[in-house]
Amino acid sequence: MPVKNELVKPFLKWAGGKRQLQKVLRENRPKQWDINTQSYFEPFIGGGAMFFDLQPQRATISDRNPLLINCYQVVRDNVDELIEELKQHKNEESYYYDLRSWDRNDILAKKSAVESAARIIFLNKTCYNGLFRVNASGQFNVPFGRYENPNILEADVLKAVSEYLSTNTINILNEDFQSAVKEVKSGDFIYFDPPYDPVSTTASFTSYYVDKFDRDEQERLKKVVDELSDRGCHVLLSNASTDFIKDLYQDYNQVQILANRAINSNGTKRGKVQEILIRNY
Repeated sequence: MPVKNELVKPFLKWAGGKRQLQKVLRENRPKQWDINTQSYFEPFIGGGAMFFDLQPQRATISDRNPLLINCYQVVRDNVDELIEELKQHKNEESYYYDLRSWDRNDILAKKSAVESAARIIFLNKTCYNGLFRVNASGQFNVPFGRYENPNILEADVLKAVSEYLSTNTINILNEDFQSAVKEVKSGDFIYFDPPYDPVSTTASFTSYYVDKFDRDEQERLKKVVDELSDRGCHVLLSNASTDFIKDLYQDYNQVQILANRAINSNGTKRGKVQEILIRNY
């Protein structure tokens, strides 16, 4: 197995990111999966904490968010241009809102892939609480974070991620989760980290992409998990520990875990929340 590069890690902060849960996720990975000969699939890649922790040689990552996937593609293919573009950005409130407004008119559509990726990374590093959130019109709507010295450019991380993505067999897709796993074979490992089932009517955070992920989508995902299980694949899934999810996956192994969640705009409502891992092994 190749030596793990500790610089290969998430370059974006994502709602529901799994960096803090890597220990428990490692403990719940399939023991019978061979990282050297079998493939890894992650159809809701987000910040990619699990993916970058594993660093598989063969993988398919995907997400429905085209701006996010563009970031991964640019980091892989044009990292030097991306670094130069990021050097131009300034941690200033008026500048922040100017870049944020690109998707409110036709400016963003005229920008290059590199400029678009740099914008997302800049907004992610300087926005309030490090979120990626869009409104019903698909417009980035997180306010300025007012951080004194945000780490906008992590050149060593971007270069390490670029080398990893370009020197291994990594497919990067902008597809629905069902399409993203169509090439899965028996023995492969699939990790699903979908938008979570809301624990209350006000707790939902599925606004990282304009298409909402409701309970019909959760049920469609369950059918895909069943099909992959029948195919002989190893499936691990994260979600909120709601009665709906526990009932939906009642025939699967379930592991209750606690996670720190700090994306609520109300600081008093942040803290440990109950989550669940679903396994077919």
